[in-house]
Amino acid sequence: MFILKYISGIAYRTYELLLSKEVIHSNVPEHIAIIMDGNRRYANRAGKLINYGHAKGASVTEKVIEWSHEIGVKQLTVYAFSTENFNRSADEKEKLFELIGLKFDELCRDERTHKRKMHIRAIGDLQKLPSGLQESIKEAEKCTAGYDRFYLNVAIAYGGRQDIVQAVRKIAEKVDKGQIDPEDITESTISNHLYPVAGNAVPNVDLIIRTGGDERVSNFLPWQTAGNECATYFCAPFWPEFRKIDLLRSIRIYQERLQEKKRVMIRRNAILLKASEKKNTEIVHSCPANNVRGI
Repeated sequence: MFILKYISGIAYRTYELLLSKEVIHSNVPEHIAIIMDGNRRYANRAGKLINYGHAKGASVTEKVIEWSHEIGVKQLTVYAFSTENFNRSADEKEKLFELIGLKFDELCRDERTHKRKMHIRAIGDLQKLPSGLQESIKEAEKCTAGYDRFYLNVAIAYGGRQDIVQAVRKIAEKVDKGQIDPEDITESTISNHLYPVAGNAVPNVDLIIRTGGDERVSNFLPWQTAGNECATYFCAPFWPEFRKIDLLRSIRIYQERLQEKKRVMIRRNAILLKASEKKNTEIVHSCPANNVRGI
């Protein structure tokens, strides 16, 4: 058993190294968004309390931040708590909010945060959160406000439709005050009023990942994903089981999609060019002889 485990470990590390080299030498998505699903099912399968799954998942989130930074991702958005999650039991919510607040505090103190120049932002209806968690969020945002090399966006008390609704309301208020002309409202206007409301909104997503086996995006960043036709990667592992090779595989899917789009564009341009050349030839051949001589 030990020998098999040892061989398996070597095979995994070799595959991870090869995959890393392959991924890094191609286009890396600038913005990855992750639906971290499966903490509760992971705990249930292990016969543990739900909080055990959340704690294990939080440890994986720390690793994913590290991996994303290493690979060259510029923005990482993680779905920590949705508006629908407020329907969970009071005990689970209390312990989960404590865990999230602790992680915000740790990120603020972690020297790697400052070494990476990582800007931390929370997106969502933060007023619905406990005051202690709100304070932890404010402190983390404050201590990283001057950084811009790598962005960590934590979606908490977040719902995609709610995000669009609050943006529309703020735009309507500005129209009512004469600050915005209705004729000047564009897609950029809406984008700039999405969370975080203070400005510097979360940009379009290039790749969205969901763990846990479900193939749906759960009202997560609808404006930034649908508008950008981002790649989507669904995988079976529960979030606490998510590995670096799972992240690398998702990026490879994104890169393969880019390559396919490029091939389609090349074929399409070739067809258009051929059609254009044929049309020009037909026009020349259809010209009357006296007109041709007069040119």
